[in-house]
Amino acid sequence: MGYITHVRGEFGITPPLTWNEFKDSPFSPFPPAGDARIELVLRVDEETVETNDGPLQRRTASALVMSEIDEYRAYGLLEVVQRAVDAFPGHTFTGRLDCEGEENTDMWRVIVRDGRALRIEPRIVWPEDGNQ
Repeated sequence: MGYITHVRGEFGITPPLTWNEFKDSPFSPFPPAGDARIELVLRVDEETVETNDGPLQRRTASALVMSEIDEYRAYGLLEVVQRAVDAFPGHTFTGRLDCEGEENTDMWRVIVRDGRALRIEPRIVWPEDGNQ
């Protein structure tokens, strides 16, 4: 048992990763890496390209997304995002992960800014006139 966090969102990757860049990565959704059950995986796009030797399947990874986990505990999420960013130098990660815990005040986001994964917490601001 433990504190459950619901996570939505994704990080787009520009330029998309090539097969050679991600095939042996722990973030790859394909075995053997795909058997590790890491919380973040690459979303892979597949395209069939006609060549002189016949059809060729091209795989690229265009986003980093959450794995399908029923009861996720986000204790190490920030570190895993940073590992992914560090694993693919020369690529930009844009987007965010929105995280919401079991308590209604537990909301935060993970973003990537200047190659660093950051946890951002919201600020609650009252209007200047407290009668509104």
